[in-house]
Amino acid sequence: MQSRYFTLIDYPEGTPARELFDLRTRELPELGDGEIRVRNTWLSVDPYMRGRMSGVKTYVDPFIAGEPLEGAAVGEVIESRNTRLPAGTRVSHMAGWRDVAQLPGDAVHPLPELDVPDSAFLGVLGMPGMTAWTGLNRIAAMREGDNVLVSAAAGAVGSLAVQLARARGGKGKVVGIAGAPEKLEWLASLGVEPVSYRGKDAGELAADLHKACPEGFDVVYENVGGACLEAALDNLRIGARIAICGLIDSYNATAPAPGPSNLAKLLFNRARMEGFIVTDHWDHYPHFLTTVGPLVAGGEITYRETVEEGLEATPDAFLKLFDGSNTGKMLVKL
Repeated sequence: MQSRYFTLIDYPEGTPARELFDLRTRELPELGDGEIRVRNTWLSVDPYMRGRMSGVKTYVDPFIAGEPLEGAAVGEVIESRNTRLPAGTRVSHMAGWRDVAQLPGDAVHPLPELDVPDSAFLGVLGMPGMTAWTGLNRIAAMREGDNVLVSAAAGAVGSLAVQLARARGGKGKVVGIAGAPEKLEWLASLGVEPVSYRGKDAGELAADLHKACPEGFDVVYENVGGACLEAALDNLRIGARIAICGLIDSYNATAPAPGPSNLAKLLFNRARMEGFIVTDHWDHYPHFLTTVGPLVAGGEITYRETVEEGLEATPDAFLKLFDGSNTGKMLVKL
């Protein structure tokens, strides 16, 4: 059997060029003891993958040029030499960017028994959802009544973060930063106060955040950095907690990004800012799933997906993460 997969032919500088992604084919070896073959049905592309394309180790090893790219995927076992995972089992794993994956059994996980589409386990009930839950609850220690600010609030992580903040209850405000009008409208429909970042510097955005929530924020969930983070620092309450999930504003930068000019706000407001990597907290995934899964299955938490069709579209889906094209989770359907 053959597997078609994408690889990088070189490490990019700045925004990756589409030509750096090469679609190749390789023959798969015979299955070994304990191994399975999975026909992927859904692939995930995520902003963190850009860091793995740098050729430099960060909190995770870089992709190797010429080797298959990796990422979250779900699919169906089509051949098995593993008694735990017979053919027909629906599983999740990290051998994405390809149509057929051959893996040891301990590298895959059967999908949980929840009445949701399989694609949900790559988004709202997968790594992005777990990231939102972890940042709010384990890093920022969100409490009932907190005023909460989320940047990139219409994305895969941010859209769950604002809904979890709304579900926390109390009289606290939830404010979401986004760009496109349709994204702002979606946030408003979720009961979130939307604020646009389009065409604004940090000072203008800070002023708009103040209008949206004059008391300031107890919790900031930061996905963007840059002007969004600087504006948030100007709107902190005493004892605020900032969870740094990502800094997508700088992922394709070719020079070091300038730091916020107002870090003194952390001191003045006795605030705490902490970065986190969700994999460090993955032992809490079962708790997340039992807490959030029923809310998604019951429609109390909603989500959106932006879907590209076909393996060949995977690089294009990835690159669209950086121009604001996606609402909710960006996925590739095979």
